Amino acid sequence: MTTIDLSEVTSADLEAVSQISREADVDPDDCYQCGKCTAGCPMAHEMDLVPRQIIRSLQLGLYRRVLTAKSPWVCAQCQVCSVRCPQEVRIAELMLAVRHAAKREGLRPVRETDIFDDIFVSNIRSQGRNNEVFLAAFYNLQSGHLVQDVANVPAMVARGMIGPRINHVKDKAAVRRIVDKVLKKGSSGSSDSLDTPSSPSSSVAPSSPSSPGQRDGDAQ
Repeated sequence: MTTIDLSEVTSADLEAVSQISREADVDPDDCYQCGKCTAGCPMAHEMDLVPRQIIRSLQLGLYRRVLTAKSPWVCAQCQVCSVRCPQEVRIAELMLAVRHAAKREGLRPVRETDIFDDIFVSNIRSQGRNNEVFLAAFYNLQSGHLVQDVANVPAMVARGMIGPRINHVKDKAAVRRIVDKVLKKGSSGSSDSLDTPSSPSSSVAPSSPSSPGQRDGDAQ
């Protein structure tokens, strides 16, 4: 059992936790620690603080403890925890808001996750959809895992999963505006609603496939 000194929690910590709560639009105090989130989490075995502990730490104002935890970066955003919660606490949203808060303070406890996220978002922002070739290539280069998954390339090419053509949507600018607004929301901690394009000119329907068969790629 870990002993925690709550006298070290400052008003700045409490305000930072409140900002995370506002960004996620979730109140951690709604959680009564039943543990259903942790019981259903497929990544709990890889976490230093399981979902229940992350929530409890936020309730107690343990901002630095949450910010330096690997758990929000290990989270797969599968939404199992949010769906299972009897109080409808959207834990996955809190995990994402913690990531944003950590990045604002220059922290990234799991470097590979941060690299992958940035490349994936850049890929979507550029083309409107993901291109597996670019995602894998840039990730391997930036992470230093130069030959990761290389053995899978021949099979992926044979099945049309990857190829030399770039997949994109017709209105890339519309997707770019959406991505930029979401990124602005995350960097500022704002909880403003996201307005998606509604006019026909803002359609983000995918373009024709570039080649046959090619796809888009507890606090104790």
